[in-house]
Parts: sequence; structure tokens; C-alpha cells
Amino acid sequence: MAITAEAVVIGGGIHGVSVLYNLAKKGLKNIFLFEKEYLTSGATGRCAAGVRHQFGTKINCLLMKESMKLLENLEEELNFDRSIEFTRGGYLMLAYNESQVKQFNENIKLQHELGIKESVFLSPQEIKEIVPDLNLEGVIGASYNPKDGHANPFMVTFAYAEAARRMGASIITHNRVLDIEIIRPGLFKVITEKGVYETPVVVNCAGAWGKELAKKLSIDIPVYPERHQIFVTEPIEYFLPCMVISFLHGTYFKQSPNGTILMGVGDPEHEVKDFNVNSSWDFLENAVKKFVFHLPKIKNLRIVRHWAGLYDMTPDQQAIIGKTDVEGFYLDLGWSGHGFQMGPIVGLLLAELVVEGKSHIDIDVLNLKRFEKGELIFEPACV
Repeated sequence: MAITAEAVVIGGGIHGVSVLYNLAKKGLKNIFLFEKEYLTSGATGRCAAGVRHQFGTKINCLLMKESMKLLENLEEELNFDRSIEFTRGGYLMLAYNESQVKQFNENIKLQHELGIKESVFLSPQEIKEIVPDLNLEGVIGASYNPKDGHANPFMVTFAYAEAARRMGASIITHNRVLDIEIIRPGLFKVITEKGVYETPVVVNCAGAWGKELAKKLSIDIPVYPERHQIFVTEPIEYFLPCMVISFLHGTYFKQSPNGTILMGVGDPEHEVKDFNVNSSWDFLENAVKKFVFHLPKIKNLRIVRHWAGLYDMTPDQQAIIGKTDVEGFYLDLGWSGHGFQMGPIVGLLLAELVVEGKSHIDIDVLNLKRFEKGELIFEPACV
């Protein structure tokens, strides 16, 4: 016999647990989250853990402005007895040509218009004052916001999950969704490895795996997996206070409080577009050369960890969130590498949309139909 649910959320990353918590907070009972492996087993647990205001589209700036506010008070909001390690070390985005200078200044202007006043454009000399050990060969400036930073993706996810459970929500891990059927308009049968559920609401937060779930309802979403890789060095004396990004080189790197240096490279031309999350020697060999260029002082450090994860990519590197043509079926995926930091606010907005029919930030610009209408919104600040 099927179990009755008010809502089902699919996907145990930050977005899934944030949606679940906010649905519970809004009074929904008998709500379930299904995860095929364990919480944070997908993109959330493999990300670089950065959080930033510095985007180049209005919607992303608005979302991150609100998400940062939520992160500031998240431990109190969720009654979490551990630290989510939210810190503000800043983000430094390096400009190597006039086109990047122009784009960064346009981004800063937009951010200022939206109330993100801390973003500034720095000269090479000002950059040197922040990161003296950074190689500035070819650098002509940088976009910088000292209020950007870091949060622990595991702790943030666990904080939401524990709070949702305390409010009566159920999280069932190692429980793959096998099929989704429409019983009648506005009512679904969700068939999982551990049971069958009937519900009027399904929220697809399954990242790169969400495309196949949507296909079960004849919904085609332009999401595809793309492998990205990161490595971590042995610890050294602290010298790098902020996350540094070079869009020219596709690189990003930061130093953790324990002294290790995390480094990642976005290489869409060469990375595989499937569900392969095995790290590769070719990546490591090429990436090391880039990072020694940026930070010559690290050339003799040993690498202690190396892993891969999946971006759930879309044609414009923007998320797909909101309603679909199938009544009661919602999407929250396609984050293209900036999903973790958006999780707190988007979970709230999706819950508002489900329960109240609208969200306090208009997210319609990120709807699925933009692709068939040719209304893509390209995000210029992605790596």
C-alpha cells in the first residue's frame, strides 16, 4: 500500500534539505526526502565551499545577497550545536585583459545598484597588499569583495537535515527513486527502492541526475553532467586570506584555516560530460602547472587529496527552478557550479512557491521555458 505524503523532495544535497526544512517550517506534514546514496554524496559534498556576492546577473546577485544573510544566522535559525564554519575572507577575481576589466566593472556597478556596496575594483598594487605572494604577471586589476567567503557544505547540509527531522520531516537515504507516475493531475505515485508514495508535490533537486527523473514525466530539461576536479595540498603557514579566481586560466584557489590549499580548475573543453567522478592524472599534471604560475611559493608542496565531482550544467550556466507544465512537479537544479551557496535562499523560495504560490524574490527568469523561448541569461562570472 502506498504511503501518503504532502510533498516529496528528491536529492540529498544542500538544495534538497533546504527545501525540506522550509516546507516543514511552513507547516507541511508527512513530507519525505529521498537520496539514492547518503546526504552530501553528490555535488554538495565535492564542491569548493565558496560563497560570494560577485555575480554578473541581477537574479544571482539578489539570490546571494539574501543567501548570505541566511548563512550569517543559520546556526541560530536551525538550532545547530556545531559550527557551519561561515567565514568572510573575500573573493578576488583577477583581470588579465581589458575585456575582463570592462566586465568586472559592469558586474560591480550592478552589485552596487542592488545594495552590494562592498565590491570594488583593485589595482595590481592593491592586490599585492592583500596577497603579497600572488604572481601578478599579466594582471591589470581585480574585482574584490571582502564580505565573500566560505561555509562548510557538510555542516550546512547536516544543519538543515537535523532541523527538518526535528520538525517531523523524514529523510530516507540509500533509497533510489525508480519511477514517477501521474495518478491524475496534481497527484503522483513515487516508486522508490524502499516503498511507494502518493503525493501532490514532487521537488526535483537531483542535480545532474535530475534530467532522467524529469523524463519519467515526459519533461525534457537541458541539464548535463560535467566533471570538475579539485585537489588539496599539505598545510603550510597561512598566507592566502581570500579565494582567488582567474577566469582566463579557469582556476580558483584558497587556503583553509588548517593551512592546506584547495585548488580547482574549470576545463569544459576537455572534461568529460558523463557521470564519471574518477579523478584523473592528466588533470593533476596540467593543473599543477597553472597553480605554480599563480603561487610560485607552493611549487614544492605535496598533494594530499584529489577528487572529482559533477556540475549540473545548463546552456546558459544558470539554474532551472520553479514550476513545470506538470502540475505539482517543481525543479531546482542546473546550478552549473554555484549551487551550494544558493541553497539556503532557494530552499526558502521553493517552499514559498509550493505552499503560497509565489516567492518573495521573483525567480521566474530561471524557469524551464526560457530555453524554448530563446531567453537564455548567461552568467559571466562562472568557473
